[in-house]
Amino acid sequence: MKVERLAIPDVLLITPPRFADSRGFFSETWNRAKLAAAGLNVEFIQDNQSRSHKGVVRGLHCQIGPNAQGKLVRVLHGAIWDVAVDIRRGSATYGQHVAAILSAENGAQLWVLHGFLHGFCALEPETDVLYKVNAPYDRAAERGVVWNDPALALPWPLQPGEAIVSDKDIELPRLADCEPWFD
Repeated sequence: MKVERLAIPDVLLITPPRFADSRGFFSETWNRAKLAAAGLNVEFIQDNQSRSHKGVVRGLHCQIGPNAQGKLVRVLHGAIWDVAVDIRRGSATYGQHVAAILSAENGAQLWVLHGFLHGFCALEPETDVLYKVNAPYDRAAERGVVWNDPALALPWPLQPGEAIVSDKDIELPRLADCEPWFD
């Protein structure tokens, strides 16, 4: 497995090898021992899957407290622009982001640990995203920041007015209006 530390080194881009032949391909997408050797030693407890239409923006979300989640995100069908925003107060990269294109074609995965907001934009129709999490869903621990917070200046791959965003996500506050969630 190829493991790359991005500009914010706590976020990892993981690209499993693919073994292709005339039938298709095989890929080992998660191997605890190999990833532990690369510094990612995590126990996943749940898998989640979403389907999004082209232009759908999901995020920016996190969970706080004892159920703060780390996520390993990959795409089963289609493609996304995936983003992680560091919201760990005191971090040298606080308020900064890293992003990657994840697709069914490239097989890349993004490890987003707790202390980061996570979001994505579907780049293709009927995009299926699978993410493994290391803590249970906890509605009371849900937090978020509006996807287009001008202070974050995220380079979403959309033209103005193209984003399809849930009412819940549109109403999220700006980061500057949030209490510190991660110190």
